[in-house]
Amino acid sequence: MDGPENTHQARILRLLRDDGERSRAELGDAVGLSRSKAAVEVTRLADRGLLEGGEPAASRGGRRSSIVRIAAGMRFLSIALGATSLEVTLTDGELRPVARVTEQVDLRRGPAAVLGRAVELAVKVRAEGGGFLCGAGVGIPGPVRFADGVPVAPPFLPGWDRHPVRDQLADELGCPVLVDNDVNLMALGEKHAGIAKPFDDFLFVKIGAGIGAGIVMRGGVYRGANGCAGDIGHTAVMSPDRPPPQCVCGNTGCLEAYFGGAALARDATAAAEDGRSDFLALRLSSTGALTARDVADAMAAGDHFATTLVRDGGRRVGQVLAGLVSFFNPGMIVIGGGLSGMGHALLAEIRGVVYRSSLPLATGDMPIVLSELGEDAAYLGATRMISDRVFS
Repeated sequence: MDGPENTHQARILRLLRDDGERSRAELGDAVGLSRSKAAVEVTRLADRGLLEGGEPAASRGGRRSSIVRIAAGMRFLSIALGATSLEVTLTDGELRPVARVTEQVDLRRGPAAVLGRAVELAVKVRAEGGGFLCGAGVGIPGPVRFADGVPVAPPFLPGWDRHPVRDQLADELGCPVLVDNDVNLMALGEKHAGIAKPFDDFLFVKIGAGIGAGIVMRGGVYRGANGCAGDIGHTAVMSPDRPPPQCVCGNTGCLEAYFGGAALARDATAAAEDGRSDFLALRLSSTGALTARDVADAMAAGDHFATTLVRDGGRRVGQVLAGLVSFFNPGMIVIGGGLSGMGHALLAEIRGVVYRSSLPLATGDMPIVLSELGEDAAYLGATRMISDRVFS
């Protein structure tokens, strides 16, 4: 499928993607074109199969305009790689899900096996959802050199360093492909359809197996010179009450080493074994291993150790975010990721530290909130990213 031929067509496509169908007359007003010029551009897009017409619009005087929408057969693909999961989602041109499949996967099997399975699932959802595939967006839990579409030394992904993910998938899927860090895509998903939609400058913070921040600046993701902007999980934090733990990156005292998923499992196991948590001791005896989810369950059950662990982690996250707030001055901070399910106890600690430690001018009207999109942020961001490229 060819993309738009000019900026007017690109603006029309993005407007219909983001806001849904409109009349030809409304499109002209929205993109600053005369009614006749807008009609020409819409007709060209329709002739190329990108738009389709509908019923007549409400009269605005004179000859009635007609409704225009993104072509019903347009499809975008999201491939979201998580620490332990693979989700493939097919959407329509307005980024609404048409077909989706999720399964557990071990990324340590390497890119050949995992990407091979991703292609198999893509074939499955395309058969289920039909239409014509315009492009695919891919999210990876680690640093990505965006210009080349390759992961660079991802700490959780042995064997993935500099693997040509973008080029391999573009060849196998037969469409344009873009690859980015998963946190950046979740931030873009929040901008597209989440609570941060009205904000052009905000931070999305993912707290899960790793900890990272997606930086949205002037409505777009800021990736930095080499694509690793926002990698706050490897920021050193002070902890006078304990020796700094070793991080998977090789350094000590990183935020992620204190409060990422593996760190919570480590501390929970230690507490279960030495008698500091009856709840976690019982869970460990029944399951044989503990995860961050067990810490969340323990906290929900009123376990004192688990509650303290989460609050300590929230304070450390808040310390790092307070510096970012003073530096970047975001309009909002959105907290997401698997550990955001620990809810308001975590949120309260983050808020408390940020509001106490940052300048009042920066925090006076800056909300810190939990994401309402949950896991949907990933597919929305991936398909928004690739549709932006196709519609550019």
